[in-house]
Amino acid sequence: MACCNRRCGLIAGAVFGAVVAILGGVLIPLGDSIIERTVEKEAVIEHGTTAYDNWASTGGAVYRQFWLFDVKNPSKVLQHGAIPVVTEKGPYTYRTRYLPKENITFNNNHTVSFLLPMGAIFEPSMSVGSEEDSVTSLNLAVAGAYSLVPKVLHIFLEKAISSSNSSLFQRRTVKEMLWGYRDPLLNSTTGLFAPYNGTFDGKYNVYTGKDDVYKVGLVDRWRGHRSLPFWNDKYCDMLNGTDASSFPPFVDKKKPLYFFSSDICRSVSASYSESLDLKGIEVYRFSLQRNTLASPKVNPDNQCFCRDPVITKNCTIAGVLDIASCQNRKPIYISLPHFLYGSPSLFENVEGLDPTEAHHMTYLDVEPTTGFTLRFAKRIQVNMMYGPSKTIKVLKKVKDYTIFPVVWLNETAMLDDETADMFKKELMSRIRMLEIIQQALLGVGVSLFVLCLTLYCVVRNKDAHKLY
Repeated sequence: MACCNRRCGLIAGAVFGAVVAILGGVLIPLGDSIIERTVEKEAVIEHGTTAYDNWASTGGAVYRQFWLFDVKNPSKVLQHGAIPVVTEKGPYTYRTRYLPKENITFNNNHTVSFLLPMGAIFEPSMSVGSEEDSVTSLNLAVAGAYSLVPKVLHIFLEKAISSSNSSLFQRRTVKEMLWGYRDPLLNSTTGLFAPYNGTFDGKYNVYTGKDDVYKVGLVDRWRGHRSLPFWNDKYCDMLNGTDASSFPPFVDKKKPLYFFSSDICRSVSASYSESLDLKGIEVYRFSLQRNTLASPKVNPDNQCFCRDPVITKNCTIAGVLDIASCQNRKPIYISLPHFLYGSPSLFENVEGLDPTEAHHMTYLDVEPTTGFTLRFAKRIQVNMMYGPSKTIKVLKKVKDYTIFPVVWLNETAMLDDETADMFKKELMSRIRMLEIIQQALLGVGVSLFVLCLTLYCVVRNKDAHKLY
């Protein structure tokens, strides 16, 4: 009778262990379903959700760091046609995006529209010097006029340059170069980012995700248009992806992320590069794809971005994007800092550049379950062009068309400790607790089943030997 009790107890233990293991196994898909429903609910942009609270507020601090290129040999360039030698000077740091979205309006078609206010506040503690520091840089007005005025009218441009005592290079403060100054040639305010404070980016219209969570944050319209008006091509004018502040949940590392950047007037994509730990949260790092600014010879999709076959040497130069069509005809060329991934010819007319991926690559660190961007670094270089002229005195020694680097910027942000703790507490801890319960039930159940089954076999063998 005792043997029967032992065997029955072990069989019951094994059955109980099997039931617990099965329960743990059942909880895995059930738990995944609970997690998915929770995330889908909180990822929708509507009042009361985590996504809306993060989306509507200013969020973490966003900074723009600027490095201006200081020309070391301006007189040699003008008098002897020497190649300009530059050194970067910076960073000069400003806090941006400190103002919340304005005119937030929910629409009947499950979209929400808003305006993004622009503003910049100088941060001396994060800068190498004062806004009043001076740099010798390209004369924006002279370079701009050279590109915009037809060659047959350059004789009149030469008179205007001479009478205003303008030259190819100028000495200006950091503040003037970035935010504007009264230019004697144009007799108006000019600057790399003027006007900025008090202006708006948008109007944006994005999907809330209410009808389809996998569309949350995707840009539906920008400035009232479903496609861009800059490139005269269906492909290049496409509005793809989000504004990069977040992406639809359950991010797949095998698929690129698409986002639209008004700074460069086009949509781009980023691909997965590695997984990282950010303040105790796993994130996927997505980096701007290397072929984003490749020549059409390498990336045929870029053919419609090639605007000037003369400057781009019949569209064979990689690394620069002519965005004059979206900058009121200002001859602006965008690149990655220090012409990262650019053609060798870009380095032939400027000395002092040293591109490295670690310092000049654009990336996004995205939490894969929610799709929230928790850290990013958007790095862009602003360039202008000038070239040879038989009429304009300050350009007579110039030997070739030159895409000249003026400034590069790093717009960056990272969630703070308080937000990270809230994120882990409100979402990640619940997900982790459910996973622990699943694993514990499965582990304990399997262990109990195996242990009881093993002991049952041992007891049965002993009892069998006693009979003999």
